Amino acid sequence: MTAINALGRRKAAVARVFVSEGTGKIVINKRELETYFPSSILQYVVKQPLNKLGVAEKYDININLNGGGYKGQAEAARLGIARALVKINAEDKPALRAEGFMTRDPRVVERKKPGQPKARKRFQFSKR
Repeated sequence: MTAINALGRRKAAVARVFVSEGTGKIVINKRELETYFPSSILQYVVKQPLNKLGVAEKYDININLNGGGYKGQAEAARLGIARALVKINAEDKPALRAEGFMTRDPRVVERKKPGQPKARKRFQFSKR
């Protein structure tokens, strides 16, 4: 099997995911999953689609991540892995969709407006 690739996005993070048959090794930006995401919660988030389908030891995954913060990157990787698994086996899609792994979370930071300090905060109003 050649490497199946998929794209995952979340906030400003973009994950390019390459899945090939192997022993369950996950490499992110040429670093092991455990060194890239020291937090066990974020490691769990990345592995969620694999654990749901019970194929964590079946595929080697190589991920190129850039942009965003660590939470957004982990969720982008999760979406990319889920999309790649569906490309491999389309029958897995309903199970992954039920868990919410196939949905691109559209929430992004609201832009800053001119004449204001932040997106919604206003400068203090002075009557006189």
